[in-house]
Amino acid sequence: MRKRLIVAALLAAGGVSAQEPDPELGRDIYMSYCAQCHGFDAQGVGPMAEILSVVTPDLTGLAARNGGAFPTDTVAMKIDGRTPLLAHGGDMPLFGQFFDVGESVLVRLPSGQSMMMSLTLANVVAYLETLQAQ
Repeated sequence: MRKRLIVAALLAAGGVSAQEPDPELGRDIYMSYCAQCHGFDAQGVGPMAEILSVVTPDLTGLAARNGGAFPTDTVAMKIDGRTPLLAHGGDMPLFGQFFDVGESVLVRLPSGQSMMMSLTLANVVAYLETLQAQ
């Protein structure tokens, strides 16, 4: 009950949107910001992958590598730079500022808990979830 009151208060205050993430909008963002490294099919073989100093992961196997559950929170935190937080950056470009703008949404995690993130980030995460190999 307390959790519902907190969510209702946040929605009323305008801090959190009730809008659902849109995988199609996420696809557009992915194609602009991610496909050059991760590939247009998200299998890790983008045009820039061969010149990178790290192996670009296949993003279509995230759920398979996580016991069949899509790791929503891990993916979101990797994209927006929350994990790992290194002094001089990590394997990925720092997208935090780009993905940390606009309205925020609560996204349901496989554990049943919710995680707050920007709608822009939630759209990309939702798109990546649609790409998981069955």
